[in-house]
Amino acid sequence: MLKENKKDYKGMKEKPKRYSASLVLPSTLVLVGMMGAGKSSIGWRLARKLGIPFNDSDQEVERAAGCSVADIFETWGEKAFRDAERRVIKRLLNAPIQVISTGDGAFVDEESRTLIKENAISLWLRADPEILYERVIRRDTRPLLFEGDAKQILEEMVDRRYPIYAQAALTVESNDDAHEATVERVLAALKKYIYD
Repeated sequence: MLKENKKDYKGMKEKPKRYSASLVLPSTLVLVGMMGAGKSSIGWRLARKLGIPFNDSDQEVERAAGCSVADIFETWGEKAFRDAERRVIKRLLNAPIQVISTGDGAFVDEESRTLIKENAISLWLRADPEILYERVIRRDTRPLLFEGDAKQILEEMVDRRYPIYAQAALTVESNDDAHEATVERVLAALKKYIYD
């Protein structure tokens, strides 16, 4: 009887997920920061390493709305997007422990920031503005950069938003090195934060 209830993992593509032996998060980890900082790519790799779920709040908003973030901005405006984003973040924070990457404006929104600070470990992936510009200019999916000189808009956003991102519990540099190097810096920062 017991044997029948055992799962056979041999046929699965991936091994069953489990928490990392060296780090167990006490609560959800939320990555905040500017567009192009690497929140989604680092968040996904980090969650995989820890053996916990990963969610991207922008993708969750798109799934709920049935259209892209750019389309939401164009059709209903930024306020409608922020309202939807806030609801998605609240829902994700009520789910089991996971890694969440947020859009660049999520932590700037006072209500979302309060939700994150009260219910999760917030981590700012900080990147040099030049690195951000090189990353974001390659894609046309950034609605806030469509209305003028992208570099100037980005620099103004950095000036306004960096002091707010600095309120996150942790800050880790997102440099031009390999993703894995940033993941290791995040893990080191988390271990120090949780266990020291």
